[in-house]
Amino acid sequence: MTDEASKRRLRICLVGPAYPYRGGISHYNTVLAQKLSCSHDVYSINFKRLYPDFLFPGRTQYDESGEALSVPSERLIDSVNPISWVRAGFHIASLGCDVVIFQWWHPFFAPAYFKISAILRVFSKAKIIFLCHNVIPHEHSLIDRVFLSLAFTLPHGFLVQSREDEENLRRLRKGAVVSFHPHPIYDFFNRGEVTQSEARERIGAGRDEIILLFFGYIRPYKGLKVLLRAMPRIREKIDARLFVVGEFYEDRAPYVELIDELGIGNYVELVDRYVPNEEVEPFFVASDLVVLPYLSATQSGIVQVAMAFDKPVVVTDVGGLPDVVADGKTGFVVPAGDDTALADAVTRFFEEGWGERMARCFPEEKTRFLWEHLISDLERLIERIR
Repeated sequence: MTDEASKRRLRICLVGPAYPYRGGISHYNTVLAQKLSCSHDVYSINFKRLYPDFLFPGRTQYDESGEALSVPSERLIDSVNPISWVRAGFHIASLGCDVVIFQWWHPFFAPAYFKISAILRVFSKAKIIFLCHNVIPHEHSLIDRVFLSLAFTLPHGFLVQSREDEENLRRLRKGAVVSFHPHPIYDFFNRGEVTQSEARERIGAGRDEIILLFFGYIRPYKGLKVLLRAMPRIREKIDARLFVVGEFYEDRAPYVELIDELGIGNYVELVDRYVPNEEVEPFFVASDLVVLPYLSATQSGIVQVAMAFDKPVVVTDVGGLPDVVADGKTGFVVPAGDDTALADAVTRFFEEGWGERMARCFPEEKTRFLWEHLISDLERLIERIR
């Protein structure tokens, strides 16, 4: 905690998804609430409807984990009901908070956030911060730009998690007060409950196999097809098996067709589902190398899950990924969309014995991504805008 902020215990309201909603933003918001509560009074305002069902590409929006990550929250906001925005705005104003922090990740929520922020600007003395996961969505349209311009007019400050997002934000909002801090580590999945041999038995992998892991939901920008095209070249040199673990948010058929066309069906396992919290650990413990061949990105929570398990990652040179993965220390960075470079990085990792060298780098590298550092940066940002 900064010296100035430590003089006063702040009343902070977090606005964003939390349990019972699933996914990275919900997890992030929950852990942030837990960490902030150590030194401040925290209120969590949740959604009572996040997405209308017809807009959500997955099977369910809700966390069905046996061991859900949760904090107490009030479910007030319906993303498509303006009346709920007004009610939520006045309720938040009545809390008498010093700061209201909105989780920002998609312009779909711009009208709701704008209305709530407008009410706070008039009926509250609270400062407004947008904590940005993606300033601009991976797949965006002209209307998204309009919504972005609308929503970003009212916050007093912004916290971004990649330099690319900082540049995008400064173009959208001239003179904005912006703080940068990389995505913190997701260590809550790492419970130390399984050995690698036990983890491999659980996921159906051989004890002596080389296991590559692609983790997270599948959309075009994730670049999974690049990894699939790299697999034949990888297997020319190493006997690797790829686990693709995550729900398809698009048509699965083209991926299956590509796997058949490349003749790699015996070496690729598709685990097409959202993985509950208690099942995340075995997949990461069982793997030797995590491969995230994104075609576009700002930052990635999956990288920070891998970091928590001391698992090296091959990523692409997009967004903030090169800022988080230290090339030659915690992984390799390759050009986006280049299946040959991706294959060569994977084979190099195993042929040159990089696993042991990288393992020695994780203890120091992980200190860059502690939640306590994020909290300190948030507190400094609050002091700047007060």
